[in-house]
Amino acid sequence: QVQLVESGGGLVQPGGSLRLSCAASGSAFSGKAMGWYRQAPGKQQELVTWINRDGNTKYADSVKGRFTISRDNAKNTVILQMNSLQPEDTAVYYCVQSKFAVLWSPAYWGQGTQVTVSS
Repeated sequence: QVQLVESGGGLVQPGGSLRLSCAASGSAFSGKAMGWYRQAPGKQQELVTWINRDGNTKYADSVKGRFTISRDNAKNTVILQMNSLQPEDTAVYYCVQSKFAVLWSPAYWGQGTQVTVSS
């Protein structure tokens, strides 16, 4: 069974940065695409970014130029570096593993970590 555990959420002021981590176990991590979703109250769930087995990345327009996803296959970890955070980035962020290596099809979800951007 795949287990995904997020960490690094918290409260940050507008313009600040946060670094989310996701530790994966129970799967062939290096052979799967990984990504991050977010869910804000009253809003639709949003695919923020994902990275495939080869390191190719995709970003939602709302975070392009501010967020960076990376992966460390040796540590079974995926990182989301979030810079220039704004109040509209406030949400629960979920780490997700795809069924596939180079295509996105969400299969396994972490429990989520809260990110709050407020002064």
